[in-house]
Amino acid sequence: MDASLRNEGPASAGRTLAYDRESGRLSGARLVERLAVAALQAGSAATAPFGHRGYRLGCKVVSSAVAAGDIAIRLNSDAVFSMPFADGYWSRLLNGRYIYEAVIEAFLRGVSDVDYVFVDGGANFGYWSVLATSEPFGAHDALAIEASALNASRLELNVWLNGGRFRCIHAAIGGADGGFVRITGDRHEAFGTARAGADETGAVRTISLDGLMTKGAIDPARPVVVKLDVEGVEIEALRGAERLSAGDAVFICEEHGADREHLVSRHLMGATSLRLYVFDAAASGFVRVRDLSVLDRIKRHSWVGYNVFATGSPFWEEKLQRMGGGLS
Repeated sequence: MDASLRNEGPASAGRTLAYDRESGRLSGARLVERLAVAALQAGSAATAPFGHRGYRLGCKVVSSAVAAGDIAIRLNSDAVFSMPFADGYWSRLLNGRYIYEAVIEAFLRGVSDVDYVFVDGGANFGYWSVLATSEPFGAHDALAIEASALNASRLELNVWLNGGRFRCIHAAIGGADGGFVRITGDRHEAFGTARAGADETGAVRTISLDGLMTKGAIDPARPVVVKLDVEGVEIEALRGAERLSAGDAVFICEEHGADREHLVSRHLMGATSLRLYVFDAAASGFVRVRDLSVLDRIKRHSWVGYNVFATGSPFWEEKLQRMGGGLS
């Protein structure tokens, strides 16, 4: 998939295993696969209080013993998410009690009635795009952007499994259009990027959010929700979204618990006119970040990714301020 809008599905997307998170039903599985799923579920439940540390190792053991290909997770009545069986990151979804990024999910549910465009920056396999475009979340238009070719292939499969209802681009988000990067790292959920030459093997084109808006891929006349999870280049990506941020846009950015300098939030507060919000369990809702000390208190675990919401839009500020007890 090149750096252009794609709606085509893969030539083949066969799958044999399926798990429904709402009913707990596993279909298409032999006994050995049912036992493997039970082990993955138990492992998730046991490691969840510790940020699933050690869970990846257990998944690796299971995957070495059971070669089951892919498994399709039904996230809700209108959302299917495919992943490799015993994937070290996404297999936690087999634990029906586990909620991935609970604050983001609750936010998207809370604004399901808003006619917004969802931009999934660093989409990985497309989890958030699958959810945002589903009926229970408001069936929004979505654009998923992923730099890794391997992840983009899986992303394209999930577009196809969900009826081609969102668009995807294989590219890296940056501060401007026209550069190139290469993918670094060995874990699909934590790939990084490094500058590369245009003729370097595996080079991926860089695009900016403002560039996508100029090309018509993002409609600035509608409210926009941008989820940015681009492994260390969030600040660069925000620099390439100055015109987008001047409209009705809200940016959801990860603040890693291990970063005690709060670099993303520090940039947002010091170098942009955006106003920053974070969910505060003590206040049972979103609070305005006027001082970074609030993040010192909220970011309790070094292994957890926290999320800050940045916007210059009174429309989105009002939505954030109204959200409360349903979040956790």
